[in-house]
Order: sequence, then structure tokens, then C-alpha cells
Amino acid sequence: MRARHGWQGLLRGLRLTGPGAGAEPPAGVDAGLLLRVLCHEFRTPVSALTSLTRALADERRTLTGADRRAIIELARDQAAHLQGLLRDATAGAGVLAPTAPPEATVPLAGILREVAALVPAGRRRARATRRAGSWPVPAGRTRQVLVNLVENALRHGPAGGHVGIYAALRGPGLSIVVTDEGRVDEALLVALRRPAPVAGMSGLGLWIVRRLVAVDGGVLRAHRLRPRGVALEVLLPVVHPLR
Repeated sequence: MRARHGWQGLLRGLRLTGPGAGAEPPAGVDAGLLLRVLCHEFRTPVSALTSLTRALADERRTLTGADRRAIIELARDQAAHLQGLLRDATAGAGVLAPTAPPEATVPLAGILREVAALVPAGRRRARATRRAGSWPVPAGRTRQVLVNLVENALRHGPAGGHVGIYAALRGPGLSIVVTDEGRVDEALLVALRRPAPVAGMSGLGLWIVRRLVAVDGGVLRAHRLRPRGVALEVLLPVVHPLR
């Protein structure tokens, strides 16, 4: 309990001293849930930055110029994401905000390159159709969703297993799929159906992803792969065709 109160004190301190001083969580937002979301979302960029710096420091790994640029861009974006989390904490906002602000759109291909850099080259499988790669997506939310899903695949898939990142336009939607060589179990299915997160951190990342995807009218689905593996698919409606 002491640790929990300490984190709550930190969050209160952020509200009192940061931008938007004195702001309280939006009406109806659980302060404890806000704290857990903040802690979880801190973990993802910190883990991503650790992976990226390890990749840069690994002398056994040959990096192309494109690899280095992708790593540097994602590191920059994750550092900016950390700053945004602190800003959201002071405002009691973020993923729990009742409405999301408009976001600039960027071609999906750039985000896919950055996120793929999280996966060691020997374990990485990535492919996107040309149309999917050129499709505009909300930059911040899409990056946050895919970093969460790839980190989840690295964390819960078998050690040394392949992680795949794929994108294609399918009918009226943009399909982005992250795969690993784990399995679809009951805990995963329950997490995808749960209307609200349970106490603790279990399933919280998928709940956050679902919230972010829903902002853009999308859904998150799970698929079993044969002979083994699990695929988490983000399906976004296509509403802004390129001109």
C-alpha cells in the first residue's frame, strides 16, 4: 500500500507542478485506472528505447543506413511519447480522455519501418502492400498501438521466435497484423472481450490498444495461425483515400 500511495503522490505532484496545474481527471475517470495506464504506458517506450539502444550497440549486428534511420526516428518518437505521457498525466487525460484531439496523418510505411526496428533482424518478418504502405494513418495513435502490440509479441511469444508485421487493404478496411509464435489462450480471448480492465496490469496493454483503435472507428481481433502462432489484427476503416 505504501508504494501505491507513493505513486499516487507522484501523480498528484505532476498535476500540481506541471503544465495545466491543478487539473483533475475528467468526470467519471477512475484515478487508480489513470495511474495504472500511465505506469503501463511508461513501460512501453522505456522498453522500446532499451531495445533500440541495444540494437545500436550490438557490434555483431550489421545495420544499414535505413536501419539506423528507423532506429533513430523511433527513439525520437518514443522520447516524445514519454513527454506526452507526462503532459497527459498533468491534465488527467491521455487514453482515458472522453474525446481524442485530431492528429496529423502520415503514410503507414514510415511507422512500419520504425516499429519493425524493435525486432531483431533474424526474428523479423515484415511486409506491406504498396497501397497499404502509402495510406495515411493518425501518426501518434498508430505508432502507440503498433509499439504496444510488437512489445507484447516480444514479451509473450517464445524466446527467439519470429515476430511478423504485415499490412494490406482488405475491402473497406486497412488491416495491420502483428504475429508471434505463441498461442491463442483463454486469457487473451477474455482480455479482448473485457469492457474494462481488471485490477493490476494483466491485459491492460490490450485494453489500451482497443481504446486507441476505437478512436478511429477500428477493432482489434485475434486469429489462430497454423501450424502454430497468434495474430493480432488491427482493422481500421478506410475513410481518407489518397489523392
